[in-house]
Amino acid sequence: MHDERGRVGRRGKRDRQLIVRELIGRHPVSSQQELVDLLAERGFSVTQATVSRDIAELGLVKVARADRHVYAAPEDLTQATASDAPLIRLLADLPVTIRRSGLTLLLITSAGMASALSQAIDESTFQEQEGTLAGENTVLVLFADETRLERWRATLERYRRGDAEPGARRDVTRRPT
Repeated sequence: MHDERGRVGRRGKRDRQLIVRELIGRHPVSSQQELVDLLAERGFSVTQATVSRDIAELGLVKVARADRHVYAAPEDLTQATASDAPLIRLLADLPVTIRRSGLTLLLITSAGMASALSQAIDESTFQEQEGTLAGENTVLVLFADETRLERWRATLERYRRGDAEPGARRDVTRRPT
């Protein structure tokens, strides 16, 4: 919703800031202009000044990732610990297919390995999930809402790609306190 000057109203601002959080969780955004361009792709025509205000209001910070600095939300940052090592190892060693049903992710792996994968998730720094349930080859990961599911999935995908190592600074999902 825009006013007579073309400015986005309160609802638009809230929606835009939710999209900003989603974008920085999914993309390695290293500049305000990149964020302006990504928002334009999502239908938000904004200036760099608007993005700058959004970054300040959301408390986003720049963190080192690979060879550059990218934006991240402070609550999504933590020190990955050795407790993530078993999960990282399993994700590297096992075939894992991810499917979705509502607010549940299905992690399908090799026969007999679901319990080990579920336990590795439960003992990891991942905290967005409500819980896990393992069968023979499938782990159900349950979530309370869409936002947590998407943040958790994005982090799991980074782990699957090998973008995480125990003891390295990572964005690992954390439940707000």
